[in-house]
Amino acid sequence: MNSASKWKLIAGFVLVFIAGGATGVFVSATTAHHFFFGPHPRGQVAQAMKKHLQWQLRLSEEQMTKISPIIDKTGAQLEAIRGETGRRVRDIIAESHREIAPILTPDQQQRFQQMEERHRHWMHRGQWRRDMSPTPEASPQ
Repeated sequence: MNSASKWKLIAGFVLVFIAGGATGVFVSATTAHHFFFGPHPRGQVAQAMKKHLQWQLRLSEEQMTKISPIIDKTGAQLEAIRGETGRRVRDIIAESHREIAPILTPDQQQRFQQMEERHRHWMHRGQWRRDMSPTPEASPQ
């Protein structure tokens, strides 16, 4: 094998490695987006807690029956906190945008609005929780 063939082979391996890395980044970003911003079915927290406790503590069916209402209540409370936190975050961001906009030049205001539109599109591609609907200021026009 001559020197040129060796370099072509090395370049090919490097390109395959880069393509694999890029694919990994894309898949990881998509998965992370879905995990953090995707829909979370009601009861998912309670169900996970039940499985974890049953596995870790080796609970009997009778014990599971007794603790299920407690875990269901806890899960519902945690989901409510998550929803309220999401609404508070959106409200705070919307307020900061209202305060920032007057400081910007007209060109910057236009770009700022385009940024917000892209963000809204990204956040509301049908993957956001149904019970965490956007506030009127944050909903697409």
